[in-house]
Amino acid sequence: MTTPPNSPHARDIVSHLHPFTNLADHAEKGPHIFNRGEGVYVFDDDGKKYIEGLAGLWCAALGFSEKRLVEAATKQMEALPFYHNFAHKAVEPAIELADFLVEHAPVPMSKVFFTNSGSEANDTQVKIVWYYNNVLGRPEKKKIIARHGAYHGITLAAASLTGMQYAHNAFDVPLTNFLHTDCPHFYHGGQEGESEDEYSTRLAANLEQLIMKEGPETVAAFIAEPFLGAGGVIPPPSGYYQKIQPILDEHDILFIADEVISGFFRTGNMFATETYDLKPDLITMAKQLSAAYQPIGAVMMTDKIHDVLVEGSRKFGMFGTGFTYSGHPVPAAVALETQKIYQDRDIGAHVKAVSVPFQKRLAALAGHPLVGEARGVGLIGGIELVSDKAARINFDPAQKVAPWVSERATHHGLIVRPLRNDTIAFCPPLIIDEQQVNDMFDAMEHALDEAVGFVAGL
Repeated sequence: MTTPPNSPHARDIVSHLHPFTNLADHAEKGPHIFNRGEGVYVFDDDGKKYIEGLAGLWCAALGFSEKRLVEAATKQMEALPFYHNFAHKAVEPAIELADFLVEHAPVPMSKVFFTNSGSEANDTQVKIVWYYNNVLGRPEKKKIIARHGAYHGITLAAASLTGMQYAHNAFDVPLTNFLHTDCPHFYHGGQEGESEDEYSTRLAANLEQLIMKEGPETVAAFIAEPFLGAGGVIPPPSGYYQKIQPILDEHDILFIADEVISGFFRTGNMFATETYDLKPDLITMAKQLSAAYQPIGAVMMTDKIHDVLVEGSRKFGMFGTGFTYSGHPVPAAVALETQKIYQDRDIGAHVKAVSVPFQKRLAALAGHPLVGEARGVGLIGGIELVSDKAARINFDPAQKVAPWVSERATHHGLIVRPLRNDTIAFCPPLIIDEQQVNDMFDAMEHALDEAVGFVAGL
């Protein structure tokens, strides 16, 4: 069937450059256009209904039709559609949101700096860490350690933190002063006879060896997602952070917790920092901060950090960073209303309840002949597809097994996302109910069963 030349599909191919898309394939396949949402469902332009099994991009916590957020945006647009926060100016929604976040921080925090995305927030984290050490008279203490398999964003600095090759190919990143240590994935990294706790001990020792090799006086910060998100939904092995924190403390290395995916009840707690008992100096947040109804991100910092920034202003004057839309009143108002909805509906309790059937159905997929590992926490999970379960060997990436399974899931009315190592991720809106959880995994089981024949023909 020929696509009409003036259809949205044809116009998209002509004029729209898509992010995170195979551009050559897109010219052949064209777009899948969505034009309506209702609860956990989205509808395409043919009227077909899908469970959004990844909450869009890990972010649409309240689904796709929350009227209170539409009303919050409309009310703020009518009152003050824009004003900035530069040079002592302020808008009330940003003030109220900052107050709320500091009050509900998982560890004592002092100030919130607003950005427009998680990438911008992590980019800002890098600048703050470098500024902090310059003010303290330690210009050599600039290196930041992230992890292989981590995702921290896609600006130049954030992409340098990100530990995945696709974010680096042909972009001339990582920049200097960015290092990567082990991906903490026991399924692939654990040695024969090694317990998870012993594995964590080894990874902590490897981190300290890297620090000593580079020189502790040159290492400024360690950044980590509480669980790896886009890197494959990988919860930390037993004892991992408890073994790393003393090393950071000993060498005066700041800890940045990247809560962009994990924050705001994804694990049942408001922050995964609580779930894993972390002690960060800085926290990054975005995505579920506003349930994705408006773009907003944030950096939250301790007094220790903020006090040094103030000293920097005494020395240099203006704190010379920020964005036109930092603390934009409309996203701030929507994010604040999002937090009120989470509280009003006790979303954490709902997540903890619905996580039980979610994790049960997820774990059951481990018995499928193509699934090597099923893993998750709270209302997020992943299944890793393998060619050899006993040897834990992944398929050749060129075979595109996980993308094939994801496409079949879409055929069955479920949108999921393939990640590294043929992992398929599940991260539905927090409002999902038990029946919808079962519908989601039923669709995935259909896709996996169909994949057995596909794999046999490879």
